[in-house]
Amino acid sequence: METIFITHPLFRLHEMGAEHPESPLRLQAIERQLQNSGLADLICQVTPKKATDEDLLRVHSLHHILNLRQRTPQHGYAEVDADTRLNPITLEAAYYAAGAGITAVDHVLGGHTKSAFCAVRPPGHHACFDRAMGFCFFNNVAVAAAYALEHYELDQVVIIDFDAHHGNGTEDIFAHHEQVYMFGFYQHPYYPSTRHSPAAANMYNEPVAAGADSEQIRHIVNTYWLPKLRQLKPKLVFFSAGFDAHEADDMAQLQLSDE
Repeated sequence: METIFITHPLFRLHEMGAEHPESPLRLQAIERQLQNSGLADLICQVTPKKATDEDLLRVHSLHHILNLRQRTPQHGYAEVDADTRLNPITLEAAYYAAGAGITAVDHVLGGHTKSAFCAVRPPGHHACFDRAMGFCFFNNVAVAAAYALEHYELDQVVIIDFDAHHGNGTEDIFAHHEQVYMFGFYQHPYYPSTRHSPAAANMYNEPVAAGADSEQIRHIVNTYWLPKLRQLKPKLVFFSAGFDAHEADDMAQLQLSDE
Protein backbone atom coordinates (compact mmCIF):
# COMPACT_ATOMS: atom_id res chain seq x y z
CA MET A 1 0.00 0.00 0.00
CA GLU A 2 1.48 3.34 -1.08
CA THR A 3 -0.60 5.68 1.12
CA ILE A 4 -3.16 5.30 3.86
CA PHE A 5 -5.77 7.90 4.84
CA ILE A 6 -6.30 8.32 8.58
CA THR A 7 -9.37 10.07 9.97
CA HIS A 8 -12.11 9.65 12.59
CA PRO A 9 -15.83 10.63 12.82
CA LEU A 10 -15.13 12.56 16.04
CA PHE A 11 -13.14 15.12 14.06
CA ARG A 12 -16.38 16.37 12.52
CA LEU A 13 -17.99 16.86 15.94
CA HIS A 14 -15.37 19.25 17.26
CA GLU A 15 -16.52 22.76 16.35
CA MET A 16 -16.03 26.23 17.81
CA GLY A 17 -19.08 28.08 16.50
CA ALA A 18 -20.96 28.47 13.24
CA GLU A 19 -18.78 31.32 11.94
CA HIS A 20 -15.44 29.95 13.10
CA PRO A 21 -12.94 29.45 10.22
CA GLU A 22 -11.62 26.16 11.65
CA SER A 23 -14.70 24.07 11.02
CA PRO A 24 -15.75 20.54 10.00
CA LEU A 25 -16.06 21.88 6.44
CA ARG A 26 -12.28 21.51 6.16
CA LEU A 27 -12.52 17.73 6.37
CA GLN A 28 -15.57 17.61 4.14
CA ALA A 29 -13.61 19.47 1.44
CA ILE A 30 -10.76 16.94 1.61
CA GLU A 31 -13.09 13.96 1.46
CA ARG A 32 -15.10 15.48 -1.39
CA GLN A 33 -11.95 16.04 -3.43
CA LEU A 34 -10.82 12.47 -2.81
CA GLN A 35 -14.15 11.22 -4.17
CA ASN A 36 -14.20 13.58 -7.16
CA SER A 37 -10.64 12.72 -8.15
CA GLY A 38 -11.14 8.97 -7.89
CA LEU A 39 -8.39 8.67 -5.29
CA ALA A 40 -10.83 7.46 -2.65
CA ASP A 41 -10.96 4.08 -4.39
CA LEU A 42 -7.16 3.77 -4.41
CA ILE A 43 -6.34 4.45 -0.77
CA CYS A 44 -7.00 2.52 2.41
CA GLN A 45 -8.82 4.42 5.15
CA VAL A 46 -7.61 3.69 8.67
CA THR A 47 -9.16 4.66 12.01
CA PRO A 48 -6.58 6.17 14.38
CA LYS A 49 -5.79 4.89 17.82
CA LYS A 50 -6.41 7.22 20.74
CA ALA A 51 -3.27 8.84 22.15
CA THR A 52 -2.53 8.06 25.79
CA ASP A 53 -1.49 10.53 28.45
CA GLU A 54 1.96 8.93 28.27
CA ASP A 55 2.10 9.87 24.59
CA LEU A 56 1.07 13.45 25.33
CA LEU A 57 3.46 13.87 28.26
CA ARG A 58 6.47 13.47 25.99
CA VAL A 59 5.71 16.93 24.59
CA HIS A 60 3.19 18.56 26.98
CA SER A 61 3.06 19.25 30.69
CA LEU A 62 0.68 17.43 33.01
CA HIS A 63 -0.67 20.85 34.00
CA HIS A 64 -1.65 21.49 30.38
CA ILE A 65 -3.53 18.20 30.05
CA LEU A 66 -5.35 18.57 33.37
CA ASN A 67 -6.25 22.17 32.59
CA LEU A 68 -8.00 21.14 29.37
CA ARG A 69 -9.89 18.40 31.19
CA GLN A 70 -11.06 20.78 33.88
CA ARG A 71 -12.19 23.37 31.34
CA THR A 72 -14.12 20.98 29.09
CA PRO A 73 -17.81 22.01 29.23
CA GLN A 74 -20.77 19.67 29.53
CA HIS A 75 -22.57 21.81 26.96
CA GLY A 76 -21.82 24.91 24.93
CA TYR A 77 -18.29 26.25 24.74
CA ALA A 78 -15.41 27.05 27.06
CA GLU A 79 -12.94 29.66 25.82
CA VAL A 80 -9.22 28.93 25.99
CA ASP A 81 -8.41 32.19 24.22
CA ALA A 82 -10.25 34.55 21.88
CA ASP A 83 -9.87 32.13 18.95
CA THR A 84 -9.85 28.75 20.66
CA ARG A 85 -12.83 27.03 22.28
CA LEU A 86 -13.63 23.64 23.73
CA ASN A 87 -16.97 21.99 23.16
CA PRO A 88 -17.98 18.77 24.98
CA ILE A 89 -16.38 16.61 22.23
CA THR A 90 -13.21 18.64 21.62
CA LEU A 91 -10.87 16.97 24.09
CA GLU A 92 -11.80 13.45 23.00
CA ALA A 93 -11.31 14.47 19.37
CA ALA A 94 -7.94 15.98 20.29
CA TYR A 95 -6.77 12.69 21.81
CA TYR A 96 -7.63 10.90 18.56
CA ALA A 97 -6.06 13.66 16.44
CA ALA A 98 -2.82 13.16 18.36
CA GLY A 99 -3.23 9.41 17.99
CA ALA A 100 -3.55 9.72 14.21
CA GLY A 101 0.11 10.64 13.90
CA ILE A 102 1.09 7.71 16.10
CA THR A 103 -1.01 5.41 13.92
CA ALA A 104 0.74 6.79 10.85
CA VAL A 105 4.17 6.18 12.39
CA ASP A 106 3.32 2.58 13.23
CA HIS A 107 2.03 1.86 9.72
CA VAL A 108 4.96 3.51 7.93
CA LEU A 109 7.80 2.26 10.13
CA GLY A 110 6.08 -1.10 10.50
CA GLY A 111 6.40 -1.52 6.73
CA HIS A 112 2.65 -1.58 5.99
CA THR A 113 2.64 1.57 3.85
CA LYS A 114 5.07 4.08 2.39
CA SER A 115 3.20 7.17 3.56
CA ALA A 116 0.13 8.31 5.46
CA PHE A 117 -2.19 11.31 5.23
CA CYS A 118 -3.83 12.32 8.51
CA ALA A 119 -7.01 14.36 8.01
CA VAL A 120 -7.53 15.52 11.58
CA ARG A 121 -9.20 18.16 13.69
CA PRO A 122 -8.40 19.93 15.91
CA PRO A 123 -5.09 20.96 14.36
CA GLY A 124 -1.93 21.15 16.44
CA HIS A 125 1.08 23.21 15.40
CA HIS A 126 0.32 26.23 17.62
CA ALA A 127 -0.07 24.10 20.77
CA CYS A 128 2.95 24.71 23.01
CA PHE A 129 4.40 22.59 25.80
CA ASP A 130 2.11 24.21 28.37
CA ARG A 131 -0.46 26.16 26.36
CA ALA A 132 -3.34 25.67 23.92
CA MET A 133 -3.76 28.45 21.36
CA GLY A 134 -4.57 29.24 17.75
CA PHE A 135 -7.32 26.58 17.36
CA CYS A 136 -4.86 23.94 18.71
CA PHE A 137 -4.96 21.86 21.91
CA PHE A 138 -2.33 19.11 21.56
CA ASN A 139 0.58 19.34 19.15
CA ASN A 140 -0.24 16.37 16.93
CA VAL A 141 2.96 16.31 14.89
CA ALA A 142 5.11 16.74 18.00
CA VAL A 143 3.35 13.82 19.69
CA ALA A 144 4.01 11.64 16.63
CA ALA A 145 7.65 12.69 16.30
CA ALA A 146 8.42 12.04 19.97
CA TYR A 147 6.67 8.66 19.76
CA ALA A 148 8.71 7.68 16.71
CA LEU A 149 11.98 8.59 18.41
CA GLU A 150 11.17 6.57 21.51
CA HIS A 151 9.70 3.47 19.87
CA TYR A 152 11.77 3.09 16.70
CA GLU A 153 15.26 4.17 17.77
CA LEU A 154 15.69 6.71 14.96
CA ASP A 155 18.73 8.98 14.86
CA GLN A 156 16.58 11.95 13.94
CA VAL A 157 13.27 12.99 12.41
CA VAL A 158 12.37 15.98 10.26
CA ILE A 159 9.22 18.11 10.51
CA ILE A 160 8.29 20.32 7.55
CA ASP A 161 5.73 22.93 8.59
CA PHE A 162 3.75 23.95 5.50
CA ASP A 163 1.47 26.77 6.62
CA ALA A 164 0.95 30.52 6.40
CA HIS A 165 1.27 30.73 10.19
CA HIS A 166 4.42 30.07 12.17
CA GLY A 167 4.35 26.65 13.83
CA ASN A 168 5.32 28.29 17.10
CA GLY A 169 4.14 25.40 19.24
CA THR A 170 6.29 22.88 17.39
CA GLU A 171 9.28 25.18 17.67
CA ASP A 172 8.57 25.77 21.37
CA ILE A 173 8.57 22.03 22.03
CA PHE A 174 11.57 21.02 19.93
CA ALA A 175 13.93 24.01 19.90
CA HIS A 176 17.45 22.74 20.73
CA HIS A 177 16.32 19.09 20.50
CA GLU A 178 19.25 17.13 19.07
CA GLN A 179 17.09 14.61 17.19
CA VAL A 180 14.36 16.82 15.70
CA TYR A 181 14.89 19.24 12.82
CA MET A 182 12.11 21.61 11.82
CA PHE A 183 11.84 23.33 8.44
CA GLY A 184 9.09 25.84 7.77
CA PHE A 185 8.01 29.08 6.16
CA TYR A 186 5.37 31.49 7.37
CA GLN A 187 3.97 34.94 6.68
CA HIS A 188 5.58 37.59 8.87
CA PRO A 189 4.36 39.75 10.46
CA TYR A 190 1.23 37.70 11.06
CA TYR A 191 -0.38 35.54 13.74
CA PRO A 192 1.00 34.33 16.12
CA SER A 193 3.59 37.11 15.79
CA THR A 194 6.42 34.89 17.02
CA ARG A 195 9.89 34.90 15.57
CA HIS A 196 12.81 33.37 17.43
CA SER A 197 16.02 35.26 16.74
CA PRO A 198 18.56 33.85 16.82
CA ALA A 199 16.88 30.54 16.07
CA ALA A 200 17.98 27.28 17.65
CA ALA A 201 20.46 25.35 15.51
CA ASN A 202 17.86 22.69 14.65
CA MET A 203 15.26 25.20 13.44
CA TYR A 204 15.09 26.26 9.79
CA ASN A 205 11.99 28.47 9.76
CA GLU A 206 11.92 31.21 7.14
CA PRO A 207 9.63 34.26 7.53
CA VAL A 208 8.27 35.63 4.25
CA ALA A 209 6.38 38.82 3.48
CA ALA A 210 2.73 39.02 2.47
CA GLY A 211 2.44 38.32 -1.24
CA ALA A 212 5.20 35.71 -1.36
CA ASP A 213 4.54 33.22 -4.15
CA SER A 214 5.52 29.70 -5.13
CA GLU A 215 8.76 30.83 -6.78
CA GLN A 216 9.96 32.44 -3.55
CA ILE A 217 9.12 29.33 -1.52
CA ARG A 218 10.92 27.11 -4.04
CA HIS A 219 13.98 29.34 -3.62
CA ILE A 220 13.86 28.80 0.15
CA VAL A 221 13.51 25.05 -0.30
CA ASN A 222 16.33 24.75 -2.85
CA THR A 223 18.73 27.18 -1.18
CA TYR A 224 18.24 26.59 2.54
CA TRP A 225 16.38 23.33 3.10
CA LEU A 226 17.58 20.77 0.58
CA PRO A 227 21.31 21.03 1.37
CA LYS A 228 20.60 20.33 5.05
CA LEU A 229 18.07 17.59 4.28
CA ARG A 230 20.59 15.84 2.02
CA GLN A 231 23.08 16.01 4.85
CA LEU A 232 20.61 14.61 7.41
CA LYS A 233 19.20 11.83 5.20
CA PRO A 234 16.21 11.38 7.55
CA LYS A 235 14.41 8.05 7.64
CA LEU A 236 11.14 9.72 8.65
CA VAL A 237 9.71 13.06 7.53
CA PHE A 238 6.52 14.65 8.88
CA PHE A 239 4.62 17.28 6.88
CA SER A 240 2.60 19.52 9.17
CA ALA A 241 0.35 20.95 6.48
CA GLY A 242 -2.23 23.69 6.76
CA PHE A 243 -2.63 24.72 3.08
CA ASP A 244 -3.69 28.28 4.01
CA ALA A 245 -0.73 29.69 2.08
CA HIS A 246 -2.67 28.95 -1.13
CA GLU A 247 -3.57 31.98 -3.24
CA ALA A 248 -7.28 31.07 -3.07
CA ASP A 249 -7.33 31.01 0.75
CA ASP A 250 -8.17 34.39 2.25
CA MET A 251 -6.96 33.41 5.74
CA ALA A 252 -3.56 34.91 4.89
CA GLN A 253 -1.92 36.89 2.09
CA LEU A 254 0.47 34.35 0.56
CA GLN A 255 0.15 33.40 -3.10
CA LEU A 256 1.13 29.77 -3.52
CA SER A 257 -0.40 27.98 -6.49
CA ASP A 258 -1.15 24.36 -7.38
CA GLU A 259 1.85 24.27 -9.72
